[in-house]
Amino acid sequence: MQRGFQAGLLLLLVQLFQEGPGNIPAITLAVLGFNVYLYVFPPAPPLKACMSLDQVYRNKEWRRLFLSPLHHIDDWHLYFNMASFLWKGMRLERRLGGPWFLYLLSVFFLLTGLVYLLLQALMIKLMEGTDSSDPLLEYVQAFSRECAVGFSGVLFALKIVNNHFNPGGVTYVMNIRVSNQFASWVELVLIYLIAPGTSLVAHLAGVLVGQLYTVGPLKTIMEACAGLNAPRPAEDHTSDYSESYISGLTEEEQIELAIRNSLKHRGKSHNLIFQNKPGEEKLNITQETLEDLRRRRLRRFEQEVTNQRRRL
Repeated sequence: MQRGFQAGLLLLLVQLFQEGPGNIPAITLAVLGFNVYLYVFPPAPPLKACMSLDQVYRNKEWRRLFLSPLHHIDDWHLYFNMASFLWKGMRLERRLGGPWFLYLLSVFFLLTGLVYLLLQALMIKLMEGTDSSDPLLEYVQAFSRECAVGFSGVLFALKIVNNHFNPGGVTYVMNIRVSNQFASWVELVLIYLIAPGTSLVAHLAGVLVGQLYTVGPLKTIMEACAGLNAPRPAEDHTSDYSESYISGLTEEEQIELAIRNSLKHRGKSHNLIFQNKPGEEKLNITQETLEDLRRRRLRRFEQEVTNQRRRL
């Protein structure tokens, strides 16, 4: 284990206990625990685990494809990646179910590395015949020679999938309101500008893999290989306004969440009929009744937000 005070690791453990291990789906918890275990007991130092075209393809060190995503440089690298994975994993595993989520993770795990190597190979190809005085040549050479470690490529792919299930939502990137449709691309650029030491190519590989799944052929190929269809995403229970969920949102995000949840079923049905037990009279709920219930719920939620603000 690395020496010194591990503040990032401590914060990650605190966040896990705040969430409650029993509230975290099994696959998400297991993958997170495995990453922490390999950080504490690394099978290889980062320089022996990082991934680049030279190391993997030319030196035939294929094991780096599997080691690289599971290694982290320091405790803060681990914390930010795993905190992000915890949020994305909980939502996607509940939507897709454990088996398909594990399948999705396994494919993303391998494919982000392969796409990363293909991007580096493409950059080397583009440099052929380039004038040495070209100012962009230095940047392209740096990208093509970098050796990357970390889970962030997989996280960008998961972010694309998660945003795909919430097309009308927004993400706040450094307090900038961005549509989910473009959030990953904005985050890709901003992270590199803020922290130039991060791997832009690895993050881009994750974005491309996520796009291959949501709008490309990857999902169909995975279904064909598995011999079954991808499960229909289950209802996202985070829209129930539980205290554990809304506590991490700003006031504007909470109100937006309430409005979106109030309107998401609008127009889908005009009448709902319930019958609790055989022989009981059927209860016919019209669309107008549902609208009235949604308006009451929204007013009650806004009143609670106002009361909380007054107490602060």
